[in-house]
Amino acid sequence: MEEYNPSGLTAEAVYTTPEGFESLVNAAYSYQRWWYGKEEAYNMTEMGTDIWMSAAGDVWPDLTTYTNLQGTNAPITTLWTQLYAAVNLTNAGINRIADAGLTPANRLQREAELRFLRAFYYYHIVETWGGVHFTLEESQGIITTANKTPVDTFYAQILEDLNFAVQHLAPTTPDYGRVTKPAAMSFLARIYLTRKMYKEASDMATAVINGGFGYKLVPNYKDLWIMANNRNSEIVYAVNYAENLTLNDLRNNETNPLGHGRGSNNGHLHFLMKYDNLPGLTRAIEYGRPFNRYMPTRTLLDLYSEADNRYEGSFMEVWYANSTNLPAGMHRGDTAVVATRSAFKGSAGHKYQVYNRNDIYNQNGTVRDNLRYPTLTKHMDNTRSSANEAQSARDAYVIRFAELYLIAAEAQMYLGNLQAAADFINVVRARAAKPGQADAMKITADQVTLDFILDERAREFAGEQLRWFDLKRTNKLVDRVPALNPDVKSVGQHHYIRPIPQSQLDAVTNRDEFTQNPGYQ
Repeated sequence: MEEYNPSGLTAEAVYTTPEGFESLVNAAYSYQRWWYGKEEAYNMTEMGTDIWMSAAGDVWPDLTTYTNLQGTNAPITTLWTQLYAAVNLTNAGINRIADAGLTPANRLQREAELRFLRAFYYYHIVETWGGVHFTLEESQGIITTANKTPVDTFYAQILEDLNFAVQHLAPTTPDYGRVTKPAAMSFLARIYLTRKMYKEASDMATAVINGGFGYKLVPNYKDLWIMANNRNSEIVYAVNYAENLTLNDLRNNETNPLGHGRGSNNGHLHFLMKYDNLPGLTRAIEYGRPFNRYMPTRTLLDLYSEADNRYEGSFMEVWYANSTNLPAGMHRGDTAVVATRSAFKGSAGHKYQVYNRNDIYNQNGTVRDNLRYPTLTKHMDNTRSSANEAQSARDAYVIRFAELYLIAAEAQMYLGNLQAAADFINVVRARAAKPGQADAMKITADQVTLDFILDERAREFAGEQLRWFDLKRTNKLVDRVPALNPDVKSVGQHHYIRPIPQSQLDAVTNRDEFTQNPGYQ
């Protein structure tokens, strides 16, 4: 094959100038958008857990239920490809930075960013697929072999890179979306917890909490999800999306042929029940475009007590009439539909339709109606240009300040300091208390268990792309999922890692060495 480079530009020419190197760093950040805010990774991180199950529109039930999950799964293949492309770019930047012509201070800052990003991408790889291919070198030419590297090797490098990032990153940034010192510290705390380095996890999380970085919990949990409050005091790190959607990552054959087929943040599509074919309702910006992919397990809905404002801050149960075609006796603005976790059947003589817990779920928790259910509102975007717009400018939250308290709590629990763990948890629960319910939300040391912490993380982070990692980290996937999610009939130890994409296995020449993960064909 004869190659033709019409621009005449090469990596050596571009990356040896400060301007060219900045383009490499910016591109290295952009790969985060393949994971955060995208349907593929929502399936990988929220589905197949104890808190979500398939709604009528679920397109990858093999990830949701582990039934015949193999290396041909599309999200697994896509994310493998994009994460390794990201690692390759960070390797290129780290190894080429000395020749980029940057000032000493800017060089340290950019290298720290690239090292954070390499650690970030390798964390997602090793947690998802285990001890697979690892390299610190940029790919040159055609590579036809892959290696199997121990998980410990991945994490040794992740820790080295993150410690470098913590040491050299600036504490703040004028360029929202770039990683900062406290963001790297927070991610390092998450890594320490994953690696069972509990004192280090608690110390690092506490260092962010008490570090004077300016983070604080948003007083009202529901306000976290208001689009006008997209960037708030609780966001330690986010993958940002531009309000000008053309600047995001939608595939375009002319300007962005390697982009995503849907583009921007599309989380607002997937957790919505099918409402727009019900009497009195039509599709509207404020109610979203319902892809109807995922619905909550009854377990998740029942985790929230009546004293906890996070249920109302996370879910919608009432839809108001907005159609020009209304049932007799119903007016615009009247209640049209109720989909509720309670056993509510409607008031006397009501005109609206009711889907209560017994209409939605069978007695054993299996699904009776996979079209109607309480709808997660965290990702909704009422600033979209139309009801059918699939792209959203919402930032995808990666680390919220609340997570630091729950990391410290979990670490203190493992260290045997149950009162300290309860104190950290109570900070988060105090914010979640409805007016007058602070005492009801407060827990005592003897209530602190691993299952309680997992329940608390579900209440706080449902739908935020953390759940599968939480169950894996705590070794609770096999215990909790079949017990609490009746969609999943069987989950085995091999499901703690995902299958290697079949396309990758087919592409290598050392197939006797680079083999499929155990338990998959």
